[in-house]
Amino acid sequence: MAEGQTTGAARSLSGILNAGAGAATAIAAPERAPMSHAKLRELAGHTVSALNALGIGRGDRVALVLPNSPETLAAFLAIGAGAATAPLNPAYRHDEYAYYLADLNAKALVVRQDGGEEAALARAAAEGHGIPVLELAPDYDGPAGSFCLTGGSEAEAAHPGFAEADDEALVLHTSGTTSKPKIVPLLHRNVAASAANIRNVLQLGAGDICLSIMPLFHIHGLIAASLAPLAAGGQVYVPGPFNALAMLRWLQESGATWYTGVPTMHQALLDRALKRPEAAQGLGLRFIRSSSASLPTQTMRQLEDTFGCPVIESYGMTEAAHQMTSNPLPPAPRKPGSVGVAAGPDVAIADDAGNFLPQGAAGEVCIKGDNVTPGYENNPDANAKAFFQGWFRTGDQGILDDEGYLTITGRLKELINRGGEKVSPVEVDEALMDHPEVAQAVAFALPHRKLGETVAAAVRLAEGAALDEKTLKGFVAERLADFKVPQKIVFLDEIPKGPTGKMQRIGMAEKLGLVEPEGGKP
Repeated sequence: MAEGQTTGAARSLSGILNAGAGAATAIAAPERAPMSHAKLRELAGHTVSALNALGIGRGDRVALVLPNSPETLAAFLAIGAGAATAPLNPAYRHDEYAYYLADLNAKALVVRQDGGEEAALARAAAEGHGIPVLELAPDYDGPAGSFCLTGGSEAEAAHPGFAEADDEALVLHTSGTTSKPKIVPLLHRNVAASAANIRNVLQLGAGDICLSIMPLFHIHGLIAASLAPLAAGGQVYVPGPFNALAMLRWLQESGATWYTGVPTMHQALLDRALKRPEAAQGLGLRFIRSSSASLPTQTMRQLEDTFGCPVIESYGMTEAAHQMTSNPLPPAPRKPGSVGVAAGPDVAIADDAGNFLPQGAAGEVCIKGDNVTPGYENNPDANAKAFFQGWFRTGDQGILDDEGYLTITGRLKELINRGGEKVSPVEVDEALMDHPEVAQAVAFALPHRKLGETVAAAVRLAEGAALDEKTLKGFVAERLADFKVPQKIVFLDEIPKGPTGKMQRIGMAEKLGLVEPEGGKP
């Protein structure tokens, strides 16, 4: 069992907002004056008072449908200082908004005053449920992140003022790839603990600048790329939605000392950097962080060689307010293929019966700590399955080595069961990525009449490559047992991704229109 580390003193979003020196920059953006920590605190105070005057206070849920922008970050922080925020994906359709708004029991919805179709769809869904709509109007004459809220009607808030440690801070849904999405409420003390854990592991300081490219409706972008740097008194640079073509310019213009993203983002940046190697030199990056999906070791090495800084792979999930483990910064060892050591909560490996397993044994990764949600909302069955003796079951299979480094061997729901032989798709990914002409790869389960499932893979080739399926299968067969070799490999110009940029294994066969191999032969 690996022991986690202690967290900092802040136990709420307002506590995090108080961390920075008043005149220091908190939020920056291209071609905008920066917002100082003092101005951000002032904005939070005005926003909490305005919400209280509309009957919205501590514990009330405010849904946000906003595109990535400095105003979205500021709204998350300022609204969250006195209420619970529930950011929703701006790519949802009307029925999805209607479902999530009702499920959340939202007290209000915030959309941009100058919003497009997503704002109109969300507004219509909210009005259908009688949920007040507040409009966020960016103040482009003010510093980056400045906004005001309009709309709503006067009422008295049941619990006014700044939120406290045990109040709800952030409410998100699980992805729901295999079942109905579950509501994950995170308290202020949960998100503050996670921000402090990340700050401590990355040794963030007031001089650090994070280039924010993760979606601001996702736990990774909200905690790691937003709250953690602010908890250190540092700066967040928010250029807008992720754009691989602009990444090198953003890194240069922002003076970023680090950024955090998912593997597909890193790979997209690498594609650009390999075409413009001179632009990747001398950027001043102290490190690059990767989380939310397994980072191929090949990508890790290429990033380090190209940008001349360490790549820190971490492991997180919504129920843990993001970070659970992380590789440490140098001079401590970083282990490619590992997601590091306990970096906040306690981490253990357990079997189905809840017995803890020794080092080197594979089992389910379990966690316990201040950053972990108190439980799913209105879902006793899910809580009974997920929690035991104060521990939370992550649903991931992993192994702890003798130094406490965790290796994720697969998502339990993603393991491929080929006629009783369990195949880790991560292992297949690695073998495929070893081929120099493979740029991206994701292995997944393909339904099979006789075996139940067999192994398939989607592959994006490097530019100019001319690899065929037979050759690539032969390459993998030299590295893996026959039953792990993909029976089907599909070459794509772009591999389908989820809303946060992650390649999603579950449901990939259906997305690609794949059916059982003719004759059902393995």
